[in-house]
Amino acid sequence: MGWKAAEKLIRHWKILRGDNVMIIRGKDKGETGLIKRVIRSQNRVIVDGKNLVKKHIKQGEGHTGGIFSIEAPLHVSNVQVVDPVTRKPCKVGYKYLEDGTKVRYARGMNASGAVIPRPEILKERRKPRPTSPGPKDTPIELVLEKTYDEKAGIGQPDL
Repeated sequence: MGWKAAEKLIRHWKILRGDNVMIIRGKDKGETGLIKRVIRSQNRVIVDGKNLVKKHIKQGEGHTGGIFSIEAPLHVSNVQVVDPVTRKPCKVGYKYLEDGTKVRYARGMNASGAVIPRPEILKERRKPRPTSPGPKDTPIELVLEKTYDEKAGIGQPDL
């Protein structure tokens, strides 16, 4: 289970974290679940509660050892997004609506053509934005200071 980079990375991902997917190959074939994590450097995804493997962990300071079940990554080609209408696996396409918004839709042979909504979990940030200024942030007084005035000639470069 060592880390291995993919030979050819997928540039435009159509499967997102929080999507409802069906596993189409492997020991959990035919089961559905939500995507817990996307590993873009390996072209793999982790589906919540699926593809469980046994991991032997040695006892150390602060934790007990034993045999644990963890979710192993699946290659992205082994999962497909579930059509929200037919509940069958389908391909994902992009199109623009009349109002100009770009949406994902179900496409393929058994697909309904329905719009696949963007997962709600993507609206949350994984790392929250810092609320207090750090040591490298510019103070607000310097940001709001007026350093250029065309009429008075302040801030003009000497040519």
